[in-house]
Amino acid sequence: MLCGRWRSCRRRPEEPPVPAQVATPVALASPDGGSKRPGLRALKKMGLTEDEDVRAMLRGSRLCKIRSRTWHKERLYRLQEDGLSVWFQRRIPRAPSQHIFFVQHIEAVREGHQSEGLRRFGGAFPPARCLTIAFKGRRKNLDLAAATAEEAQRWVRGLAKLRARLDAMSQRERLDHWIHTYLHRADSDQDSKMSFKEIKSLLRMVNVDMNDMYAYRLFKECDHSNNERLEGAEIEEFLRRLLKRPELEDIFHQYSGEDRVLSTLELLEFLKDQGEDTATLAHAQKLIHTYELNETAKQHELMTLDGFMMYLLSPEGAAVDPAHTCVFQDMDQPLSHYFISSSHNTYLTDSQIGGLSSTEAYVRAFAQGCRCVELDCWEGPGGEPIIYHGHTLTSKILFRDVVQTVRDHAFTLSPYPVILSLENHCGLEQQAVMAHHLRTILGDALVTEVLDTQNPEELPSPELKGRVLVKGKKLSAARGEDGRILSDQEEEEEEEEEEAEAAEQRRRAKQISPELSALAVYCCATRLQTLRPNPVPPQPCQVSSLSERKAKKLIREAGNSFVRHNARHLTRVYPLGLRMNSANYSPQEMWNSGCQLVALNFQTPGYEMDLNAGRFLVNGRCGYILKPAPLRQPDTTFDPECPGPPRTTLTIQVLTAQQLPKLNTEKPNSIVDPLVRVEIHGVPADCARKETNYVLNNGFNPRWGQTLQFQLRAPELVLVRFVVEDYDTTSPNDFVGQFTLPLSSLKQGYRHIHLLAKDGASLSPATLFVHIHVQRF
Repeated sequence: MLCGRWRSCRRRPEEPPVPAQVATPVALASPDGGSKRPGLRALKKMGLTEDEDVRAMLRGSRLCKIRSRTWHKERLYRLQEDGLSVWFQRRIPRAPSQHIFFVQHIEAVREGHQSEGLRRFGGAFPPARCLTIAFKGRRKNLDLAAATAEEAQRWVRGLAKLRARLDAMSQRERLDHWIHTYLHRADSDQDSKMSFKEIKSLLRMVNVDMNDMYAYRLFKECDHSNNERLEGAEIEEFLRRLLKRPELEDIFHQYSGEDRVLSTLELLEFLKDQGEDTATLAHAQKLIHTYELNETAKQHELMTLDGFMMYLLSPEGAAVDPAHTCVFQDMDQPLSHYFISSSHNTYLTDSQIGGLSSTEAYVRAFAQGCRCVELDCWEGPGGEPIIYHGHTLTSKILFRDVVQTVRDHAFTLSPYPVILSLENHCGLEQQAVMAHHLRTILGDALVTEVLDTQNPEELPSPELKGRVLVKGKKLSAARGEDGRILSDQEEEEEEEEEEAEAAEQRRRAKQISPELSALAVYCCATRLQTLRPNPVPPQPCQVSSLSERKAKKLIREAGNSFVRHNARHLTRVYPLGLRMNSANYSPQEMWNSGCQLVALNFQTPGYEMDLNAGRFLVNGRCGYILKPAPLRQPDTTFDPECPGPPRTTLTIQVLTAQQLPKLNTEKPNSIVDPLVRVEIHGVPADCARKETNYVLNNGFNPRWGQTLQFQLRAPELVLVRFVVEDYDTTSPNDFVGQFTLPLSSLKQGYRHIHLLAKDGASLSPATLFVHIHVQRF
């Protein structure tokens, strides 16, 4: 083969082809022909049908659900045959979808009394019989007690195996698993044969409203036995036709030529056209050996259409640069040179007026990569400080329990340092108790003095792994005119002077325990009074806390000066106290000016948390992202309000989507009308949003082929957010899924966007298929 023979007739990468309407079938294994339990096929593919723990879960267990000291209810829990969901009894019958939870939504499974609920309410059950299932998002933990320790262990081990296998599944395996799960559900009489009525039910389940005449014609074309039933190979053929990807086949045929296979040279040519300029022949060979399904093709170093699809659906074919999924940035610079994932009111699980405070909120924040958590400390009974949102109806938790949670969970996801932001409302005695708990519980992990190898004039780097820094007031800090310490807490007091407790807070602000003061080594809370040059420059260890209102004011009125300040000092920004429902502000404008500790309410989903997740998606999700060079230079001229002329053009062609989730699973005839919006979040001059038309009644394989283009002035700060919504003419569109990532980590060429739910959970196998071109000038 001559790799260049088709070059003259191929389109350039910046002009992606309109998807063709002809295609060859996509291989898909057929369901078990005569099996009365086709759902077990899913577990068979996962290699877990003979696993004793999984088999026990399939039989089910009566487990005691624990909610309080008096609420202990026995419920039946049983693994479904899809291997991806667990059915459970409910006291009050509800819709079928509300009687299951999904393995992919599990954040962690903990043994024994390792949850707040079991520590408080599980005393009647031995730890060996207890387990906790913690979920992603805002869903409450499931605290359970089994009849025996062995039964508890079976569920712990079984869920671990299912989660590990799910994580290891390729996108193609997930799709195969997904479609056969729906096939099993649509087979109403479980005879492994599909009538036309069952086929129509299947189509509605997978989110496509196909014309009856067209659907019946497709059905009859596959009904070779002419008995009005599809079975075995006939079902396989129907699924192959349903799952065809004409747009992928068209791209493949452009590069493969008449023989319909890609040689290593042709695959390399495709990779080069994708913008992967460093790709080599050896890399193309590796892709064939990794993703090709046909052994004969693999032996001859050829890639078939199936292998090509496998590659494009893999992490290497996704929109995120695979090289950026591990820690790849320089981690030896001062802390002020990094964006640091930060949480506000970390202890809350809901609103800041009457929500529940819980140590579990800290566990969830750490599980999302958070590196700076907040502790609002107040006087508690029995000499023990408590944490809650003061003078509200939020519940209270012990300071000591929070510190223990930090010790146990702060470094499970990321080894890089954690900052405890103390908002201190305690008197001297309980401040001393706080210091004692920090020292005794955290031990050597707590930074209590300047490091021997550290220049005291500089902040340490994130390489301070496994260590905890305290941000708090310092006795040696600058004093105000009345001789008292000025703290970060007073920023809120200035804006809320009408509060009745302000006088008491001012009195307490004068009192600082030497024991607690000694722990503020590198993060000394200091009020930001001016950005003008001072005769005596402030020390780098001085940290300011600003409300979002004051931060926005500084950005507008002193943009470049604020950027310069943040090149050397840490700045924490927090939401206004008026956000009663714990809503968030957009973190992007704070990052634009170099603020490092942009604190958000992690318990409140929305586009703001999507941006936060996107910002910290890369660099191994370690919670630290090196700021762009213009935000790190002390003499920088960068001003986010005046970023200069456009320097980059981003062109995104939205081609198709695959297997979008149904929004209303209780209404079989409810099908989404999807549209795609691409949002640019960056400096004000770059912020933009553009969207496609909507596609009527098709969430299974909608097609757009529309091009969206953006001009960017500060591309190094840009986050790109892909959003899919269900169009509605009479009310706001419903959210379907999204994915957000930094422009600097966005790969060019044909890419799949793997969509996420509101809580950040995977919507696999739901994807967008796009073509991306970035032109810098």
